[in-house]
Amino acid sequence: MSGAAALAGRAALRAGAGLVRVATAKSALPTVASFEPCYTTIPLDEDTAGRISGRAINAILDAVADNDALAFGPGVGQSGDLRTIVQTLLQQEGPAVVVDGDGLNNLAKVRGWPKRLKAKAVLTPHPGEMKRLWSGLFRERLPEKREQQAVEMAAHSGAIVVLKGAGTVVTDGQKVYINKTGNPGMATAGSGDVLTGVITALLGQGLDGFDAAVLGVYIHGLAGDIAAGQLGQVSLMATDIIDYLPRAIVVARDS
Repeated sequence: MSGAAALAGRAALRAGAGLVRVATAKSALPTVASFEPCYTTIPLDEDTAGRISGRAINAILDAVADNDALAFGPGVGQSGDLRTIVQTLLQQEGPAVVVDGDGLNNLAKVRGWPKRLKAKAVLTPHPGEMKRLWSGLFRERLPEKREQQAVEMAAHSGAIVVLKGAGTVVTDGQKVYINKTGNPGMATAGSGDVLTGVITALLGQGLDGFDAAVLGVYIHGLAGDIAAGQLGQVSLMATDIIDYLPRAIVVARDS
């Protein structure tokens, strides 16, 4: 799903990242590169299904060392190699890492990953991804209350958790923020990829994980609200959220 990576990259630029590089499977690179001329791309080795291969890990780690923040997951698919890659990234003590989409689905199949977590991680699951993460770590059933789900996951894992949905929950296991911006029109394909790019950009500008996540979900939702006011909720697309990020940032700054 090359569009997912492209949306995250473009959103990161709109959220203030000075330099964005999108590393993707070689066969997907022309599509990703054509989406946005203002980020650069890195070709990665791929398997026979076109997914990023385990052979790409050294190229990925070399790129990580040159950057301030990293996002992993949008559109990557699932495989044993990708599980190894996400596990390796979370064992690095370097840049902060945002894990979203299939990054979370791969992570859910890695046993005991919190014990090896060294990275400053931000996890951004939607309810389905949270259920899979929970099943991989806990014997207890997933609590009904969203806030409890997020707090327990953050406390157990040591990561910042952003549980997406109506009233997105952001927590480090102690502090909790419930977001008030956003609207039903944002429940559209690619919206989560945009949020990933926004949070990653804010991490790259020096915010800590909790603050970057709080500001990221607020600005993301506000851009969606402004877009819906202009275009209507029915017609809202993920690219519209990106287009209205600049106005949302100005409004947030001046409020």
